[in-house]
Amino acid sequence: MKGGGVKILSRRMVMPEYEASSRPREPDTVHLTPWDLRRITVDYIQKGVLLPKPPTGVHVVEHLASSFARALGRFYPLAGRFTVAPVANDGNGAPSPRPGLTISLRCSDEGAEFVHAVAPGVTVADITGALCTPRVVWSFFPLNGVLGTDAVVDPSLPLLAAQVTELADGVFVAMSLNHCAADGTTFWDLFNTWSEISRNKSGISTAPPLRVQRWFHDGCPVPIPLPFAKVQDMARRFEYPPVQECSIHFSPESIKKLKAKANAEMAGTATATISSLQALFAHLWRAVCRARGLAPEQETKLTLPMGCRTRIKGIPQGYIGNAVAGAVGRTPVGEILGDGRLGRTAWLLNRAVASFDEAGLTAELASWSRNPSFRYAADYGTEPAVLVMSSSPRFDVYGNDFGWGRPVAVRSGAGSKLDGMVTVYEDGGGSGGMELEVCLAPDVLVRLVADEELMGASVGARLARGGRCTGGASEEFAGGGMHQSYSYSTAGELMPEPQYENQIMSRKMEV
Repeated sequence: MKGGGVKILSRRMVMPEYEASSRPREPDTVHLTPWDLRRITVDYIQKGVLLPKPPTGVHVVEHLASSFARALGRFYPLAGRFTVAPVANDGNGAPSPRPGLTISLRCSDEGAEFVHAVAPGVTVADITGALCTPRVVWSFFPLNGVLGTDAVVDPSLPLLAAQVTELADGVFVAMSLNHCAADGTTFWDLFNTWSEISRNKSGISTAPPLRVQRWFHDGCPVPIPLPFAKVQDMARRFEYPPVQECSIHFSPESIKKLKAKANAEMAGTATATISSLQALFAHLWRAVCRARGLAPEQETKLTLPMGCRTRIKGIPQGYIGNAVAGAVGRTPVGEILGDGRLGRTAWLLNRAVASFDEAGLTAELASWSRNPSFRYAADYGTEPAVLVMSSSPRFDVYGNDFGWGRPVAVRSGAGSKLDGMVTVYEDGGGSGGMELEVCLAPDVLVRLVADEELMGASVGARLARGGRCTGGASEEFAGGGMHQSYSYSTAGELMPEPQYENQIMSRKMEV
């Protein structure tokens, strides 16, 4: 990679462009739910796709800016801004006994940022052929180091930004989205709509109508008062040790074998089928424990997200906002390592997911809305035995053809890069393969990619074994939401654990 710098050529604010049949909406206010607000202290969601070089004569940047404006017309709340108001009373009409504030989203059509950049010294092979993700990739994303609260303090900061970076032989298209405004499902719905409009000559999306109205649990105060005198009191930034990241691909066949092995090991014991995703996560979890050299008696845990659009009554498909809970498996390391324990590990995750309870989750949301609180890195610490899974293989990542070819790779930005963060994607083959973007301490990652049991099930061609991991990162971890945890006792019995609150960590990253 020669002269691999990124140069910003232009920035502009893109306003929503509505379809001819729809009139621009009057500014209105969307109040934020507990799911939304508890993510306001974390980094923006940052994901992007690497595309082949457009044909000669295609004015790619202007075309993408135009289609982005039309996509934004469907997702118009994301072109708004946060507003703050003081809490005047306690909800019963009496004066508030302590300082407080409320944060809402005003749909004011103020726009999303659109950035045009070039990196003529970077090639597609520089990104796809490296063992570890090159540091330059982080510069393909806008709003690096910005926390959700920053957009509340500074109304000029957008909730959404896109960046188009022209490479030597390709194009990288990225978005950054304030996590308080929406979750990964909304993020990829918008990305899919943008690419569809871009490649569709009519410029009109065929996606179903979206649902802007937020879902609140019964009895939730709207808007929710937060116990802070000013927004600046909510944010905390921390420095973390360096990490490195790589992408490991698993073919449909290898995942089927892992699933079959896990279920065979639990035959006669398990009362439900272990899924492909649970088997793959268990396979990685065991390998990371080995790579970290954890002692058998040390407790390890894995958290994984659970989308609630199909789990909670009243939350429809097409819902714009956050609707994610989480599950946690936890156990002494010695209980999941060793021969014949893939099934045992996967079953732990299966039970954590199966323990989801709508009533219990609603009760936790109600408790949070009565007494909002945030957890930060100083509280949580850099636990050396944790894996945090994010995203979903159900998201249509490789379907984002903007008109000149499907993506050749997907990468994430600098946000949410902590030791133990893992992002899962579809692998682009369309038949059940998966890709894991793994972020670990540098020495641990070296041992992980040398793990024969892990790599024996992966598509090794994507990880050039002679490659080197260079560069480092230390980033914020945004936990997956409300957690229900199960663990193995020292006697080997599966035991339920109490629910755990969302763990939120934040720090400032300079890229």
